[in-house]
Amino acid sequence: MVSADPLAGRLAADRARIDAGLEALFTARSAPSPRLEAAMRHGLLVGGKRLRPLLVYAAGRALGAADDDLDAPAMALELVHAYSLVHDDLPAMDDDDLRRGQPTVHRAYDEATAILAGDALQVLAFEVLARAAHSRLPALVASLAGAAGRDGMVAGQSLDLAAVGGHPDAAALAAMHGHKTGALIRAAVHLGGLVAVDEADPRLDALDAYADAIGLAFQIHDDVLDVTGDTVTLGKTSGADAARSKPTYPSLLGLEGARRRADELVEMAVAALTPLGEAATPLADLARYMIERDH
Repeated sequence: MVSADPLAGRLAADRARIDAGLEALFTARSAPSPRLEAAMRHGLLVGGKRLRPLLVYAAGRALGAADDDLDAPAMALELVHAYSLVHDDLPAMDDDDLRRGQPTVHRAYDEATAILAGDALQVLAFEVLARAAHSRLPALVASLAGAAGRDGMVAGQSLDLAAVGGHPDAAALAAMHGHKTGALIRAAVHLGGLVAVDEADPRLDALDAYADAIGLAFQIHDDVLDVTGDTVTLGKTSGADAARSKPTYPSLLGLEGARRRADELVEMAVAALTPLGEAATPLADLARYMIERDH
């Protein structure tokens, strides 16, 4: 197990930092549509573990980036993630009523407002990133766009919907989740590193390998929690995947088999960090934290 106190303190400070930055996007402005603004806030600021921003900070610091330079990519990642959840919860997608312990945006407001809120959160992500003064800004924007779009998360969501009721093998399931969940996790780690070093730096390859492994480990862990967790703890409806006949790792590998695979992937992720030395210790801690059994 990870030593709780130093890790918990670091994560709490990073969450406070990203929450303050996201909150500031909505203050001291006159919104043309207050209802849209309120729905965006509901989808973004009501709860959330902020794992993707945490990864941006940890990866960037491992290569020497300053926190001030990591803020924009961290916020952009969380904005894209929030938009994806708002749309993922819609009746035409996963049709969820609960997210982060609160009514989903389409339940708290209405379906049309939820669609528009998701659209606006996605566009705001690129606005935030585009305003960052950075020499590698085009590469940062391209990385986020590629991870979010037709070759990344959106493609994964399409594959996920198509797989309902089916029986994909482990490779097909990994490919689907590599897009749906893994793409933004890879982007978080890559953007953090890219803030610090040039695209040709070989340490980015180590970060990419780390991110590939933890992205799949995190999805497997999420599948396990859907079976073993309760609605209050999860903040969303437990057992929803089985109810929708969605293929999951526990259904394919069994509950203990899925847990073992997640553990194996975390150790692969940690091993991939070897070229970064001691500077990567927070990343290794974060990988283990993401799939701790009581998390």
